[in-house]
Amino acid sequence: MHDVIVIGGGNAALCAALTAKESGASVLVIEAAPKEWRGGNSQHTRNLRCMHDAPQDVLVDAYPEEEYWQDLLKVTAGKTNEHLARLVIRSTATCRDWMRKHGVNFQPPLSGALHVARTNAFFMGGGKALINAYYRSAQELGIEILYSTKIKDLKLNQGHFEAAIAEDGRVFKAKSCVLAAGGFESNLEWLREAWGQNENGEWPADNFIIRGTRFNQGNLLKFMIDQGADIIGDPSQSHCVAVDARAPLYDGGICTRIDCVSLGIVVNNKAERFYDEGEDFWPKRYAIWGRLVAKQPQQIAYSIIDSKAIGRFMPPVFAGVKANSIQELAEKIGLDVKTLCHTVEEFNQACVQGTFNHTVLDDCTTENIVPNKTHWAVPLDQPPFYAYALKPGITFTYLGLKVEDDAAVRFNNKPSSNLFVAGEMMAGNVLGQGYTAGVGMSIGTSFGRIAGKNAAHYALSQGVEHEC
Repeated sequence: MHDVIVIGGGNAALCAALTAKESGASVLVIEAAPKEWRGGNSQHTRNLRCMHDAPQDVLVDAYPEEEYWQDLLKVTAGKTNEHLARLVIRSTATCRDWMRKHGVNFQPPLSGALHVARTNAFFMGGGKALINAYYRSAQELGIEILYSTKIKDLKLNQGHFEAAIAEDGRVFKAKSCVLAAGGFESNLEWLREAWGQNENGEWPADNFIIRGTRFNQGNLLKFMIDQGADIIGDPSQSHCVAVDARAPLYDGGICTRIDCVSLGIVVNNKAERFYDEGEDFWPKRYAIWGRLVAKQPQQIAYSIIDSKAIGRFMPPVFAGVKANSIQELAEKIGLDVKTLCHTVEEFNQACVQGTFNHTVLDDCTTENIVPNKTHWAVPLDQPPFYAYALKPGITFTYLGLKVEDDAAVRFNNKPSSNLFVAGEMMAGNVLGQGYTAGVGMSIGTSFGRIAGKNAAHYALSQGVEHEC
């Protein structure tokens, strides 16, 4: 029997496993994916949002706790637990030294991501390198790892964990357990149920793209809900961004994200604008656009820029549709020519001349137009023009298990003595809606370490009984 079982194989799971091992526990990691697909959504990430009161290696200037909190408060519209949010924020001030100890390296942001040079630490080699570093460290420390092993349910006794049961019938007993198996974002049927039908009779989720892993089906989350665990969050809320409509159904990752939204206009399939493209810096606003597109007819939209925007955003993996006139562009992407030409002309006339600077909240705005564009509003007048078709891209869902600062799963507001949760399965405690770049990794790292430490503490308090 192991001291601690960790169910999951992404960032939160590995942080829990490594911390539990450091605390003296024997640890088994059970990952649903095969080895080549290990890591959950963490393999597609690239940075961690970090509090710091002074410049730190790859982080410039300062990003104090209060500013971090206000950023989180704004993007969630207050739907967050301040105590838990601040716990996460404070932990990011010190976690990077621990991450380095396990082989994670950092680098300055790449061109196109300079907005977050002050707030986010980028992983050298991206999320895949981070995951590989953690797995190497886990193996060196003697953590046992099982791949391609899907846990279907748990054996619980009044909230007390006794064993995990795999789909193939294998039973894994341990003194304590950490659940870090992700949300239900890969479960298309559950997404369809959560989003329902819209006023046009459409099922929006039928047109969603899953940015990350196909293995986060939410099986353990559903099991825990059925067992009466305390839950938090709206099943329709998620980290949902606008991605290239040509992206694959699963695992397209960050390279399918379209980052030029704030540098042009976005129209729906009626060739009409529907939201302020320049509301705030892109890292604070990119995660609202998936949901905005999901509410448009047929869940599709088009980001349109001119040649002035080229070089000012991270280029996506697929080239945009290119045309020498708005009329030609409309024809190529299948929009009504007259309507799109009118939309662009109306926008161009509404632009107020200012000093354009895409690195600050500039004074280039619009007037006498709805919706207004608050910043970076410059006429689309310099061909060639480019269009990117957008669809909603789900990263992870926010429905999860309710926790306090001990990361224990709760039943009727009473904490389990030996069952803990981390990562996407509890992120809804901090993220009720909205998102800002890098905060998911902050939550997973912080609560993974808390869960691992507490799971080990309980297991070791029960005496030594390692597996032979």
